[in-house]
Amino acid sequence: MKYKIGDLVTRKSYNHDMVFKIINIIDDVYYLKGEYIRLCADSFEDDLVLYKGEKEEEEREFNKKIVDDLHLERDEYFYLPGKILHIDGDEEYLNKCLDYYKKFNLWATGSKLKESEIASNIRSLLEKYHPNIVVITGHDAFYKRKGNTDDIESYKNSKYFVESIREARKYEDSHEKLIIIAGACQSDYDELIRAGANFASSPKRVNIHALDPAIIAKSISLTEITNDIDVKSIIEKTKYGKDGIGGIKTKGTMYVGFPR
Repeated sequence: MKYKIGDLVTRKSYNHDMVFKIINIIDDVYYLKGEYIRLCADSFEDDLVLYKGEKEEEEREFNKKIVDDLHLERDEYFYLPGKILHIDGDEEYLNKCLDYYKKFNLWATGSKLKESEIASNIRSLLEKYHPNIVVITGHDAFYKRKGNTDDIESYKNSKYFVESIREARKYEDSHEKLIIIAGACQSDYDELIRAGANFASSPKRVNIHALDPAIIAKSISLTEITNDIDVKSIIEKTKYGKDGIGGIKTKGTMYVGFPR
């Protein structure tokens, strides 16, 4: 074998557009997971090229952009951001998102669950942590060979996200008391919104960045509870903007107090 598990590679057939980590090798098939994008794939050896850091600058710039946008006045006031429960089907992506929340000193807890297991566990997690915001994410995909974009059976995990949203809405049906951010790469955006999500992926059925759900959650957590969320502004902070994530206008979740 030319490559080993853990190597970072790109694919010739996709013009090296995405960086993958090799997570398994079975027979002659390499199983891949996006290093930055929430996507799983497989490939043969002759389509792969060892990654040499060509996209590192692009990723550094994106990470700088999503960390440099916080400016809270600390002189006289104190702040109580909204609490975040992040449920993720991928442990590596979960940890990346939890590290991101830490940079903003947010209260956030994570749970790694298979997408198919989230619905049966989400109520107990909500009752345990009482979050203001819940993120439901992991992996997904739209399969053209299975049907149209309006058929939820054409998606890998969208039906599980829908079930999870519905269970969360049984716990709290108000879109302002519990803000739900749901979906992953190429998810059935329309059905996730109909099920009760405030924000969801993916309007254009595109891939999303591993941190995109966390970017939305962070922005809502740090928006004052008396203010409407600037939907367009928040979505524009994500990697692929309105193609990757959409949502509805609601209130923020942060309380501001005085004096500090």
